[in-house]
Amino acid sequence: MENRPQWGTRAGFVLAAVGSAVGLGNIWRFPAVAYENGGGAFFLPYLFALLTAGIPLLILEFTLGHKYRGSSPLTFARLKRGSEWLGWWQIAISFVIATYYAAIIAWAMSYSVFSFNTAWGKDTEGFLFGKYLNLAEAPGEIGGVVPGVFIPIVLVWMITLGVLVKGVKKGIEAANKFMLPTLVVLFTIIVIRAITLDGAVQGLEAFFKPDWSQIMNAKVWVAAYGQIFFSLSIGFAIMVTYSSYLPKKTDITNNAFITGFANSGFELLAGIGVFAALGFMAAQKGVAVDEVVSSGVGLAFVVFPQIINEFPALNGFFGFAFFVCLVLAGLTSLISIVETFVAGVQEKFNISRTKSVLVGGGAAAVISILFATRGGLYFLDAADYFINQFGITLAGLVEVLLVAWVLRELKTLQSHADAISDMRLGAWWRICLSVITPIVLGYMMVQNVITNIKENYGGYPTGFIIYSGWLVAAIAFIAGFVFMGIKWKKDVTVIPESKEVSQ
Repeated sequence: MENRPQWGTRAGFVLAAVGSAVGLGNIWRFPAVAYENGGGAFFLPYLFALLTAGIPLLILEFTLGHKYRGSSPLTFARLKRGSEWLGWWQIAISFVIATYYAAIIAWAMSYSVFSFNTAWGKDTEGFLFGKYLNLAEAPGEIGGVVPGVFIPIVLVWMITLGVLVKGVKKGIEAANKFMLPTLVVLFTIIVIRAITLDGAVQGLEAFFKPDWSQIMNAKVWVAAYGQIFFSLSIGFAIMVTYSSYLPKKTDITNNAFITGFANSGFELLAGIGVFAALGFMAAQKGVAVDEVVSSGVGLAFVVFPQIINEFPALNGFFGFAFFVCLVLAGLTSLISIVETFVAGVQEKFNISRTKSVLVGGGAAAVISILFATRGGLYFLDAADYFINQFGITLAGLVEVLLVAWVLRELKTLQSHADAISDMRLGAWWRICLSVITPIVLGYMMVQNVITNIKENYGGYPTGFIIYSGWLVAAIAFIAGFVFMGIKWKKDVTVIPESKEVSQ
């Protein structure tokens, strides 16, 4: 008999899934990607990508987790003996991401405090790289630990591991029921304020104005699929793990549509807020909007502090609200990322949840100290790029090829989803996963390889890129086979009869 923890409510699962999907990338990646790829015209390929790759992949991962009732390695071991390595590879990817994701949340924590007296001053770039991160001169230098980053990283891990120790219902679900609504309310307040600022209309015009000449550009479509793929938490064990805690009777297809559209809704909200604020900043500086567009770390920690400096009133409050939003978006994602290896280690080695959190989460926390050093930003940048491009994308491609073409399990999984969902999956679902998604992901992979062979990412030295980028992605892949080679402490590869309990 199975004694598996379970979500307390369907809403609890959906909030957790949306909380995982809604991360830092929604706020600092999507607006710039949309703007650079045709503005309003980008929404057409974006919606197409959501319906042909994002939601079909979500349904696939929800169905796998629900049918086989396990963490990613256990799910793939139950799907077909010998494919367990894919689950461990996905978990290794999550492990790498967790180590540096915690550092970015720690920066946002620090900046939420800096907001009250705009401690970053007028030179926000100099403050970030010089005074706050105390950045080393060259990539590869570790330097000493920076206390201003180390202390909030410890706090981030205390919160994350504290939530995970409490389990699925009392920990993850309870945290998301508080964090996600708080994030949405706070961010909506920021957006409402942003669109009332001088210049906001020009910012929104720049964001929404469609450039239809871009619509036939293959790069735009690849960018749309890339954004959907990276923002929905697919391909690295999260959704498989989360759906394994669902009760036997649950509407998988509906849950996937709700999760996909909720994530996209937040991305659109983020785009409106970010570009209204960028329009305001452009107006203050007397320049065009395209001169202030930014993304990633630069947008969050250089450009936004500049915008907050210019706020006509209550800039301390709005600065605090913005960085708290980053903290909340980061934490809901980090909790889901760490849960993948907590669940995997717990099942593989047949240990208690608490011990698994301390071993798996503790190991990630210790490694994350590297990103609290003076050279941390360089390592973070390289690891993030390579684990995304040659980890998540490749693992997602392998997953769909394995399920659709090698094992030919799509019809079986479709029957499972249809039996418990109101909305029945048609042939579109199988076509999307067996044809469209592999072609797009395959094309993305080939382009990534060509680009990275031609020139080093970010102009970094070759030696640094090899050990902090390529090697990180390779070790994650090799880890899959290493962990598969370890025997299960208890044979759980047979699907048990279900007798679920709440936790």
